[in-house]
Amino acid sequence: MSNTSSKRIAKLRITLNKRNVDALKPEDKPWIAWDDRLTGFGVKVHPTGAKSFIVNYRAGDGGRKAPNKRVVIGRYGKITPDQARRLAQETLGRVAGGDDPAGERAEARAIPTLQDAVDDYMAANPKRGDSTNTAYRRHARLHLGDWMGRPLDAITRRDVEARFNRIGEESGMESANHVMSFLRSVYRRPCVDHDGLRNPVEQWLAGGGRFNTRKRRKISSPAEVLPRWRAGIEAQVESAAVRDIFWFGLYTGMRVGEIEALRWDRVDLDAGLFRVEETKTGEPLELPVTRQLSAILARRLADRAATPPHLRVWVFPSPKSASGHIEAIEGYYARITLAGGAKFWFHALRNCFITVSERELLLPRTLTKRLVNHARPSDVTEGYAADWTVEQLREPAQRVADRIDELMYAGEAEGAAVRQAPSWNLGGAAKAMAG
Repeated sequence: MSNTSSKRIAKLRITLNKRNVDALKPEDKPWIAWDDRLTGFGVKVHPTGAKSFIVNYRAGDGGRKAPNKRVVIGRYGKITPDQARRLAQETLGRVAGGDDPAGERAEARAIPTLQDAVDDYMAANPKRGDSTNTAYRRHARLHLGDWMGRPLDAITRRDVEARFNRIGEESGMESANHVMSFLRSVYRRPCVDHDGLRNPVEQWLAGGGRFNTRKRRKISSPAEVLPRWRAGIEAQVESAAVRDIFWFGLYTGMRVGEIEALRWDRVDLDAGLFRVEETKTGEPLELPVTRQLSAILARRLADRAATPPHLRVWVFPSPKSASGHIEAIEGYYARITLAGGAKFWFHALRNCFITVSERELLLPRTLTKRLVNHARPSDVTEGYAADWTVEQLREPAQRVADRIDELMYAGEAEGAAVRQAPSWNLGGAAKAMAG
């Protein structure tokens, strides 16, 4: 054996059988022993002692001018020398037929990561609403963040099953459904672009996996649950800003994402109204500021001076989130439920608002739809709902908020004080702070 090569590759030709391969000794650098019966077939001996069978070949019709290429066909111990020889013969046969195994493997290694696929999916539909994009990015960051660097073919149906179950336990069944639906959509484009790539969500479903059944949850009467929710929120939500998100949802019936992303430039303090540009229905939402909302905004405005300047755009800022505003508050739901003794989830606040409006106060359904921005393009009442002006909404919105207080405080003196408190002069406070 000669080791005079600068690359320390031994110029050894032997019959690659078990006895001879076992006898090959590692050196301080990798070296190759070539088979004396099949040209291009060899075994690479690594310094660690590991041995890999390889095939060396020249692709194309360029003869000796063609680039020299090499593929690993198996590791000794996992395959025998005889098995490796057969695989080498098959590989060299493919090369003779015009194939390029090394090039094919290089292409396979070019399969995008999940991060690449998410970015491609997000860019593919520029007409998608900002709120939907925010929700997708949130799914990716909170629930799939540790997978972002993985190639798409490295995520299996078993990974999907385990992650689906974990999300369901930690964030709820609906969140688990949403995340996996998003992941399934992300995979569809790469599966078309890369032959052999399988969608692990589709594989999970084909193997018996099931999304959680979507059941419309029903709440007990507002008179029963409101005092319990109040007790649970006050006992379990330490952050005043997060508590105010819950109160804001209670007094408006807004969706949690619409509240979390509320900006100060959408709040008209002097006119006593605020505007949500991105909503689930796609229609901007403009609502009056009630006394209860006035108190909430007063607290948030008072805290604004202590907020880092780059976060002051948000009514509910957070230096810990990538978006700059508070998000992912679903972790409180189970704690509120346990402390208050009544099942709680954020959308239940919306259900409660609608129930108080329609059943407690008997307000017109079109009015309630406008208050909570529930009209859809296919809804025949949409035209009527759109006719309500902010000033027409001001008095009924206040009635709903006051009735919620009556039910939530159940006759307590504190509740009476809240209901009778005059509106806080937000406009004056804003001017004072600006000065």
